[in-house]
Amino acid sequence: MSTEKKTDEAHDGKRVDVPTAMRQASAQLTELLQCEPGSVSAVKATEDGWSADVEVVELERVPDTMSVMASYRVQLDPQGTLLSYERLRRYARGQIDRR
Repeated sequence: MSTEKKTDEAHDGKRVDVPTAMRQASAQLTELLQCEPGSVSAVKATEDGWSADVEVVELERVPDTMSVMASYRVQLDPQGTLLSYERLRRYARGQIDRR
């Protein structure tokens, strides 16, 4: 598939699927922050596109369980382009939520 065709498909007004939104949220955020990608812990469709929570490694430590992780909320347009992001929290990699 040519690059031109991919570009046309990306801008045809259709919403990308969930797996594509997950990959794009993670890739674009880690590129901006220059951090190791972690995982996408949540994705949901919104009126304006997509909202995703992305986990990244902010500080690599030894042992690995002491690395500092961060959770970011990422807003994407319907085609998966990053519009905004905000850090929600920082935590040690080995930390478990208590709820």
